[in-house]
Amino acid sequence: MQLQELYKRIVEAGMQADPRPKTRLKELLRHVQEQYDALKQEDAEYFDRDKLTNPYADTRILNGDQKTQVQTILVGIDIDVQELLLADRLRQKGEKIDLVIAHHPEGHAYAHFYEVMEMQADIFNQAGVPIVVAEALTDERLKEVKRSVSSANHMRSVDGARLLHLPLMCVHTPADNHVVQFLTALFNKRKPQTVKDIMKILKEIPEYREAMHKNAGPFVLTGCESARCGKILVDMTGGTEGAKDIFSHLATSGIGTIVAMHLSEAHLKKAKEQKINIINAGHIASDNIGLNLLLDKVIRKQSIKIIEVSGFRRVRRQN
Repeated sequence: MQLQELYKRIVEAGMQADPRPKTRLKELLRHVQEQYDALKQEDAEYFDRDKLTNPYADTRILNGDQKTQVQTILVGIDIDVQELLLADRLRQKGEKIDLVIAHHPEGHAYAHFYEVMEMQADIFNQAGVPIVVAEALTDERLKEVKRSVSSANHMRSVDGARLLHLPLMCVHTPADNHVVQFLTALFNKRKPQTVKDIMKILKEIPEYREAMHKNAGPFVLTGCESARCGKILVDMTGGTEGAKDIFSHLATSGIGTIVAMHLSEAHLKKAKEQKINIINAGHIASDNIGLNLLLDKVIRKQSIKIIEVSGFRRVRRQN
């Protein structure tokens, strides 16, 4: 498979698993096209044309020829220069590596990753929060994250990949969409009644089970296992943590339990005030589930070898 075909499949799979209605995604892409068409020629030079077909700013080919044939991929949750040097060393020892995939965004995908946070407004709206409230809180948080990443040295790993002649891609929200879709469907099917029931379900999942052996598995962050869970929200996509003031609106909308990858202390304080149960499912384990589900879908039965690195462990659910 060529790199450009793999990239296309990843974006398409991410859109298929997106929690937003398909009509909303088409509307957003149409709006981007209108913005591009309205640009003056001197401004069009700086427009990221990937946005015309890819609604995920945190998922991009960062280095390499798009026509590269991909048969072996080194996949990691975080890829920095040390992982790229490891890939180069493995090549020196005879391992053929055609592509490196990072889950967390790097390069220009990291510089604008906050753009995907806009989807949080739709997710919270689906949970019952009025759209005007969800959009206002999300926009405020998005601007905060934008300011926080603006000073970062975005191109370190990309420069490393360029000098080592390693194709590099980052795949973030398309993978996160899959873990949300997977867990939401699982909870809807199993219908857990208590927080303990949710924990039991999570511990049956291979990625979480392995994380438990490494002291990084799911745990109850606030609330107790005997508490009834009420309406469950799986909050694991949309770039990063949303607005901390969203919890009062989620509680009013009937959300009783949130299953998240992680939660900051400021967010936790707000959740506790609203008496919402929070289960920390585990960041890296949750990322593993999303990546594994996505790889199952885009690789299918093709004989592509995956090399695990940087916290990633391959679990196949489809042959």
